[in-house]
Amino acid sequence: MNYKNISQLFFISMSMLLFTSCIEEIDFETETFESALVIEATITNEVKNQEILLSRTYQFEEDGPNPESNATVIVETENSIFSFNEIEPGRYVSTNEFGAVTNEAYQLKINTSNGRSYVSSPTFLTQVTQIDDVYAVRETNDDGENGMSIYVDSYDPTGNSKYYRYDYEETYKIVSPTWSPKDVIVLDDLTCEVDLINKAQEEKTCYNTEESLRINLFATNELTEDRVNRHLIRFIGSDNYIMSHRYSILVKQYIQSREAFNYFKTLKDFSEEGSLFSQTQPGFFNGNIVSEINSEEKVIGFFDVSTVSSQRIFFNYDDYYPNEDLPPFFIACEPTEHYQYTTTGLCGSLISELERDRVVYHSGVEKILDTEISNDSILVGNFLMVLRPCGDCTALGSNIVPDFWTD
Repeated sequence: MNYKNISQLFFISMSMLLFTSCIEEIDFETETFESALVIEATITNEVKNQEILLSRTYQFEEDGPNPESNATVIVETENSIFSFNEIEPGRYVSTNEFGAVTNEAYQLKINTSNGRSYVSSPTFLTQVTQIDDVYAVRETNDDGENGMSIYVDSYDPTGNSKYYRYDYEETYKIVSPTWSPKDVIVLDDLTCEVDLINKAQEEKTCYNTEESLRINLFATNELTEDRVNRHLIRFIGSDNYIMSHRYSILVKQYIQSREAFNYFKTLKDFSEEGSLFSQTQPGFFNGNIVSEINSEEKVIGFFDVSTVSSQRIFFNYDDYYPNEDLPPFFIACEPTEHYQYTTTGLCGSLISELERDRVVYHSGVEKILDTEISNDSILVGNFLMVLRPCGDCTALGSNIVPDFWTD
């Protein structure tokens, strides 16, 4: 799960939100603001380069979180120290690959560039429980919308897992609906000269990967057995273009401690739709990380040491929607004519739109040899163009096939 909104969620709870009547405009500018360190840290039993994200809370009117750079980050056990390097602002990755093991107490320690230090409670790895099955079902959801539901099943016969968190990573194939093997390029934006060439790269078929954004939790502590049955991971409406061709989802199951589960549950409650306008705003709540210098300083985050199990599935649209029309593309892809010159002889919309990378060639132009004048090739015809995503899939994803992909 990518929970990059954490700093803003907490800002909302700590800010003074002033509301008047429902017919008056609401001014969302910050009245009071308290900067707090935000720590996103989940260490798993996967042997890999583990990752920790550090940022600062940001004000409502700002664009996004402020990365916390130049910090010293380590994870420590009785027998080992794992160092982390900052590979981009606020993103710290372990120098060496490692995976958490049982019966070891892990502790996160952070020293920031302003001389402050933070430490987590000693944390142990949780129970190992594998996903039993991930599967897709075509159905109509409670809102009356038809689509594909992705479910997960899991079972721990020892009854020790109890607290589950799920996230996913979905990858889908994109096929440009109005692709052409030709490109129009600008040769000179002063003389408005263009050329028609063969495409230099793959732009018909691409792949895009997105991570889940919501916190998805399930607890079995009040059930008769430690079983996860038909738990919903993702619902995709049948009109969503990401299913148009081939779709894959990697589901990850984290077994959490009760403390970690409660932390994420509270965080989820913060982010529920409508909480911003709730009459009762919850106050700040603590994780398991504190300041070593100032016990009153607010620190946002939880150092989570969890086992993880994952499973990937693939399906094609026609596996579940045989002989049915594909979902509509997310934008209209009707070709429109763009002119190389205006009536006054200046460069027309063709030049400006190409330079802004907004359109690509669709049809209408031929390249012929002008034998009567210069023996040079000239372009003849109308420039029929489409919006870039319609004819160039790299506007939406990568033209490199993922290593895990199978057709």
